[in-house]
Amino acid sequence: MAAAMLTGISAMAQETYENAKLVQEDLNGTARYVGMGGALDALGADISTISTNPAGIGLFRHSQANVSFGFVSQQDAAKSPFVDGTNMSFDQAGFVFVNRTREDSYFNVAFNYHKSRNFDYILSAANSLQNASQNKLTYAKGAEGYLYTDKWEPLVTCNQLDDIYVYHLFTAPGEVDEDGNPVFSYYPASAFDMKRGHKGYIGEYDINFSGNIHNRVFLGLTVGIHDVHYKHYGVYGETINPNPEDIASLQVTDERKITGSGFDIKAGVIVRPVENSPFRFGLSVATPTWYDLTTSNWTTLSDNNGAKFEAHEAYDFKLYTPWKFGLSVGHTIGNMVALGAGVDYEDYSCLDSRENTGDYYDYYWDEYRSPSRSDNAMNDHTEKTLKGVTTVKLGAEVKPIPELAFRLGYNVSTAVYDKDGYKDGTINSEGSYYSSATDYTNWKATNRITAGVGYTAGKMSFDLAYQFASTSGDFYPFQSYTNSQFPDDDVVPTVTEVNNKRHQLLLTLGYHF
Repeated sequence: MAAAMLTGISAMAQETYENAKLVQEDLNGTARYVGMGGALDALGADISTISTNPAGIGLFRHSQANVSFGFVSQQDAAKSPFVDGTNMSFDQAGFVFVNRTREDSYFNVAFNYHKSRNFDYILSAANSLQNASQNKLTYAKGAEGYLYTDKWEPLVTCNQLDDIYVYHLFTAPGEVDEDGNPVFSYYPASAFDMKRGHKGYIGEYDINFSGNIHNRVFLGLTVGIHDVHYKHYGVYGETINPNPEDIASLQVTDERKITGSGFDIKAGVIVRPVENSPFRFGLSVATPTWYDLTTSNWTTLSDNNGAKFEAHEAYDFKLYTPWKFGLSVGHTIGNMVALGAGVDYEDYSCLDSRENTGDYYDYYWDEYRSPSRSDNAMNDHTEKTLKGVTTVKLGAEVKPIPELAFRLGYNVSTAVYDKDGYKDGTINSEGSYYSSATDYTNWKATNRITAGVGYTAGKMSFDLAYQFASTSGDFYPFQSYTNSQFPDDDVVPTVTEVNNKRHQLLLTLGYHF
C-alpha cells in the first residue's frame, strides 16, 4: 500500500511554499521602531535594532527596559472557527544594560524577545473550475506515468492526496484492464471553495554585546534563538459534475502543525565619518537561521455520500534560510528631528531545504548527532519559484518639545514569489510525497505605512504606533497540468485574486534607569 510505502521513507524535507511561510519576517518590535517604518538601523538607540543592526545597541547611554503589546486585525476577514480576524498580541520585551568604560566609550549588554512573524491570517477564495478538479490533476499525473501503478504499487512521485484519490476514489467501479488492474477515471468539477485559518508565531530571543569607540564607531554582535509555532486548518471543497456514482461534492480538510527552533548570528557596524556631524551610516549581516523542525498533518477526504478517507504523517526536517545584508543611513538635526533610511536584501531562492539522514550517537564527543543533506530536487524548484527580496525602510521623528515625539514611516518589501511559480507535485522529493494540500498563492510586494507618537515622563516612556500592511496575491487551488498526447486530460485551474490587509496597534512601555 502507498501509505506503508510513504511511512518507510526516513529522509524528510519540506515543500517550497510551506518553507517560504517560515522564513519571511514582519515589521514588528517597539512602537518607536514600527512607527518609523523600521528605519532605525543607523540611528540606533532602540532595542529593536538588536536583530537588524546589532551596533544600534551601542548608541544607548542609559540602561532601559521595554515591553510591547497590542492588537492585530485582518481587514475583511471571513469568519473562521480556527482563528479570529482580530487578536491581541504580545510583541516585545527586553532590556539594555549600559556600562561606561571611558568618558566617550561604552560596553552594552542587551536581551530582547520579539515576535518576528505573526501567522494569524484567514485565507478565503472561491471560483469556477471549468471541468478541472483536484482529482483530475492526480489522474493527469498518472497518465504521464508519475503515478503509474502495477498491481496497486505506485511509483513514489505522489502526495498524500494522490494516494487517497488513487486508492479510494476514482477507480471505475468493477472495471479492470487486460492485466487485471483497476481502470482509472476522474470527476471534473465546476467550482471550488477554500477557507483556511493560519495561526501561531515565530518568537526571536536575542542576546547582544555592543559598544563604541570614541562615539565614532559602533560595533555589535547578536546571537538569536528562533522558536517556531505554526498551525493551519483548511477546508477545500469542489462541486463535482454529474457522474455515475452520484458524487456531487468532495471536501478535503487539512490540518498541519510545524514546531521547532533555530539559531543565527548577526553583526553590525555604525560609523560617524565626520567628527562634528551627526550623520552616520550602518552595515549589517545576518547568517542563515539554522532550523531544526517537526511537522505533522491530518488530512481527510469526504464526499456527499458519507464516504471518508484519512491520512496522517509526521516527520523531522531541517531548513536553512539565506544570508541577509543591510545598508542604512541616519541623521539628526539638533534634538528635534531624526531621519533614517535603510535597505535590506535576502535571496530566498537560496533557501536550503534539507533531509535528515538519520540520528546516531557520537561516542568520541559523547553526544547524539542529526546529520542532514540538501534536498537538491526541491531546492532546484525553490530556486525557480522564490526570488531575492529587497526591503526599503524610511522613517522620520519630530520632537516639538523634548518630551513629545511624532513619527512617520514607510516600509516596502518586494515580492518573494516569481509570478510564474507553482507548487509542483511531481518533484522527486519527500517534500512532495508528504504534501497534504495542493493550493498555493503567489504573493506580491508588501507595502507598510506607519505612524506613531511618544511621550516621556521622568523615567517612564509611553509610545504608540499604528501600522497598515497590505499585499495581494494570485491563488491557485492546484497546479496547471497539460498533456500533449491527451489534451482532454489537461488541468488548468482558475486564478483567484486574494489579499492580506492588516492593521496593527502597538503600545510600548519603557523605563530608563
